[in-house]
Formats: sequence, structure tokens, C-alpha cells
Amino acid sequence: MTVPKTFTIANNKEVRRLGYGAMRLTGQPANFGPYADWDGGKKLLRRVVDLGVNFIDTARAYGPAWNELLVADALHPYPPDLMIATKGGVVKRSATERYLDGSPDGLRRDCEESLKNLRVDRIDLYQLHWVDPGTPLADSVSGLAKLREEGKIRNIGLSNIALQQLTEALQIVDITSVQNRFSILDKKDEAIVDFCAARGIAFLAYGPLGGDPFKQGSPLTEAEGALAKFAAKRNATTTQIAIAWLLHRSANTIVIPGTTSIQHLEENVAAADLVLGEEEMRTLSTFGVTTTP
Repeated sequence: MTVPKTFTIANNKEVRRLGYGAMRLTGQPANFGPYADWDGGKKLLRRVVDLGVNFIDTARAYGPAWNELLVADALHPYPPDLMIATKGGVVKRSATERYLDGSPDGLRRDCEESLKNLRVDRIDLYQLHWVDPGTPLADSVSGLAKLREEGKIRNIGLSNIALQQLTEALQIVDITSVQNRFSILDKKDEAIVDFCAARGIAFLAYGPLGGDPFKQGSPLTEAEGALAKFAAKRNATTTQIAIAWLLHRSANTIVIPGTTSIQHLEENVAAADLVLGEEEMRTLSTFGVTTTP
């Protein structure tokens, strides 16, 4: 069962379907402040690119700002095939205090800061980080559309979004990507994955190892004995099997695992070469949380 290695985002940029989520390259706890090993973070990001990964996910809230600044410090001037996706709409004041601001003015403020942090004139892919319950979604999406009209962003995406909200947004503007939590252990958003696939919308799977992306570790390394046995038969790690399952699940899925370890990064990238058979996919699809209505 072969799968495509790349996906063309909005018909204008082909990216490898194994990307990199940069969130962990921030201070701790709660991804607040600069990454403690700044030079190590730069080294890891450069290894990301050396390995052929050309999709990097970040956000203005990571740090805040520090993660975008690290990406720019490590990789600017950027390779021409590299796509950097960032997000706005979350204001983080401390490790324990944050609030959502999806207003057009708030998104403009965040976008303009991200432009400076990333040292670019236009952001390849800009996403609403979370839906702000205090702002009508139509206003947030219209604000993003205005930023695109002004040339500040090239493509519009939505993160942490429900299917009904996505369909509402599509009545206003074309949506290039959806970034939701999805993994072999958490399949609650299968309907959104399929909806996006039918419309050529990229689905960015975060938390692809099934754990809490705001905490270290993964449940794949805990009590998943059956999955571990499956991985051992394939001479692979449970992490690699989890990533390979996502890549096989739908051709529009871009997997964005995050790590602070070059060894784990290389292990993740190698997962893109794993080929799973149809019977193996059926077996793996029985793991974890199944689809909910």
C-alpha cells in the first residue's frame, strides 16, 4: 500500500507530508519564554531542513514570539521550498495566564508581529489558533481574508476547529488547512479528515503520537503492548508505526511531530519510508478512540 510523499498546499507549494512541529523549542513550563538551549534548537532546526523536511509549524503564542524568533535565527534566509506555517489569536501573558483574541484587530496585531519575528514580507500559511468565543467566527475569518487581500499572508488555515465551524468559514473564504489533534490513539476527528480530503484541504495532524502536546512523553511508550508487538514485527518503533499510520490514513494529512532530540527527529523522518499493507492498516485502525458522531 503505497502513499504519496508530498501534498500540494493550495495548488502553489508542494511539501513533504512529514513536517516538523516546533512548539517544544520554547521555555518550560507551558511553552513560555525562550528555549533554554538556543544554539541546540538552531542545530535541530537546521537538521530538520537537511533531512528534506520542508514544512515547519509554529505560532506567535509559542514563547510567545520566541519560537518564531528561533526559527528565523536558525533558518533565515529560508530555502525556497520551505513553507512556514504560523498561527495567531492567542495572547499569552505568563506560563499560567492566556486569553483568546480572534478579533480582526487582534489577528492583525499578531500577524504583523509574526511577520517581523519570521523576517518575511508575507506568511505562507497563517492560521486562527483557537476559535475565540467572544468573537463571531465570521469576523475572525473575514479578518484573515483582509490580511490576505493586503498580501500579508498567502494561505488561510484554521486550528482546533469543529466541522460545523469549518463549513461556516468556507462560506466566507477558501480554507487551505485545518490543524487539529489526531493520532492512532485519538481518531475523534476522522470526519474532518475525510471532509478536508474531499476538498483538497490539508489536514495538519498535531499530537500525532497520541499524547498531550503540552507535556513531555507519549502514551505510545506506556501501556500500548499490542502496538509495541506490532512495531517489533516490523522492526520499527511504536512512534514510527503511529506516524506511518497517519501518512497512510489520508493523502491530505501532513504529520507534524515535535521533538527536541535530533535522534528522535531522524527516527520520525524515517517513518515516512514505512509501507503498511491494507490488512495492517485495518489492524492498526482498531487502536485508540474511534470516531464520534
